Amino acid sequence: MTQRVLVTAGASGIGKEIARAFVASGATVCVCDINVQALETVANDIPGLVTLVCDVSKRQDIERMVASATEALGGLDVLVNNAGIAGPTAPVETADPDQWEAVMAVDVIGTFHVTRLAIPYLKQSPAGSIVCMSSLGGRYGYPNRSAYCVAKMGLIGFTKTLSRELGQYGIRCNAIAPGAVGGERMERVLQGRADADHTSLEEERQAMMSIQSIKRFVDPKDIASLIVFLASDAGKSISGQVIPIDNDAQTSAL
Repeated sequence: MTQRVLVTAGASGIGKEIARAFVASGATVCVCDINVQALETVANDIPGLVTLVCDVSKRQDIERMVASATEALGGLDVLVNNAGIAGPTAPVETADPDQWEAVMAVDVIGTFHVTRLAIPYLKQSPAGSIVCMSSLGGRYGYPNRSAYCVAKMGLIGFTKTLSRELGQYGIRCNAIAPGAVGGERMERVLQGRADADHTSLEEERQAMMSIQSIKRFVDPKDIASLIVFLASDAGKSISGQVIPIDNDAQTSAL
């Protein structure tokens, strides 16, 4: 069976690697993203990819996107809820309310709408699979990162609920919880923490490594491989789980 896969925020970063890995496995893949230029680039980089513009903080955008994606793919077997934003780095007391709510709109509410609209198509699949992108922040609290942690913890509850609701239809639902992932986004996160804590970028980098037994950033390609595995026949008995991929990060010292 050729898998039909939808990846949200799939034009760059981790999402792009997820799309690349599924295409390499023989799947037909559609990615949506808010960044038009990045969509043009990923379409050139990964031949055969279906690309759609979508702002997952807007319900009407999502409704159009899911309808177009499933039409282009001829159905849906795998949904990867990758879209998310990090939000403000600030104490709860002084966090910008608009920025805080924007994280909920994208990470939680957007994921809810994409998923609810995808479920009828996944029910028609012989091997439906949903993967939600949580985080190490979904397992531990981070000072000055309340919006991000609340959103990522919420996605774990959402995933476990989906697993219980959809298991009767043969649909598997899992969350993955990456730790510190290498790339431009992580550099921005570290700089935000340095600014908030009045420390240096290198001090924040060392603090990040201090909680891990393996002293390196997670490779986005490894995250993509994990998701392809979870959606494959080899993962057919795995559902309702939160799977860390974090170089054995044990605590939130940050």
